Amino acid sequence: MSSAMRKTTTTPRTRRLAAATIALGSCLALAVPAGGVAAAPADPVPTVFFGDSYTANFGIAPVSNQDSERGWCFQAKENYPAVATRSLADKGVTLDVQSDVSCGGALIRDFWEKQELPFGAGTLPAQQDALKQDTQLAVGSLGGNTLGFNRILKQCSDELRKPSLLPGDPVDADESAAKCGEFFGTGDGKQWLDGQFEQVGWELEELLDRIGYFAPDAKRVLVGYPRLVPEDTTKCLTAAPGQTQLPFADIPQDALPVLDQIQKRLNDAMKKAAADAGGADFVDLYAGTGANTACDGADRGIGGLLEESQLELLGTKIPWYAHPNDKGRDIQAKQVATKIEEVLNR
Repeated sequence: MSSAMRKTTTTPRTRRLAAATIALGSCLALAVPAGGVAAAPADPVPTVFFGDSYTANFGIAPVSNQDSERGWCFQAKENYPAVATRSLADKGVTLDVQSDVSCGGALIRDFWEKQELPFGAGTLPAQQDALKQDTQLAVGSLGGNTLGFNRILKQCSDELRKPSLLPGDPVDADESAAKCGEFFGTGDGKQWLDGQFEQVGWELEELLDRIGYFAPDAKRVLVGYPRLVPEDTTKCLTAAPGQTQLPFADIPQDALPVLDQIQKRLNDAMKKAAADAGGADFVDLYAGTGANTACDGADRGIGGLLEESQLELLGTKIPWYAHPNDKGRDIQAKQVATKIEEVLNR
């Protein structure tokens, strides 16, 4: 973003005005007579969904735009934006979805830069290009790929270090996967992780500023990621029904709490970015999915690392790589729809 644009959207004066506006809105809301309920928007709400594979719902078939470059986004036709939009319509809240530009592999910076598709399949326009002056709602998740969660997983797994569709390299291939918990807690691993979180923080700020610039009237809803690892990691020592692989394959059990701590830190960074943006909202999926992790057996909302997903490529099943399955997608859709309804009814 240019310095002029940054000044337009992030000056202390602007933030004070935004805070005052929010405070005034809160006072007006409190002034509604007892028993009064805010009405749902009478007109369709122009909406843009953005994000990465957790918004696109990688792993769920069928995939949208299979005959175009966007097929490489692995965006499910029934991703959580589509399911949430339908459930809101049933409640009388109509979203006019201008675009859903969520795409697997997207980094935060792909919101304002072209996204490089895998296997030299081309590029996609910056996701911010979908925003219009009349967009009133922007919803989505970005941050996991910028943090490098795929690289973190590969640091902890010899199985994932083998050639696969999961992009990226381990953070340090010379370090043993068996010692990844220690690696991220000290020395170079900790320093790398701290640097990644710093980048995630300022890029999320940039993303939310840009939504405010290109769609001034849009409500901004940043969606977190569902919890992957349960508090009780002994549950991860049992394969899910019908599966032979453990949910986290060969990742050492002592590394699983470390992965959970990293995800919780990402969740907190996203929550902070939304709060600091002034007027942005956050959907805390991490807090609401602790009973539906990859290790929760029949109740799992996350497909195991090497569990076969619904997708095939060249006749071979693609693993979930710890993405939401149908159950997890429905949980995402329900919580996102609840937040959208709350935001629009203010």
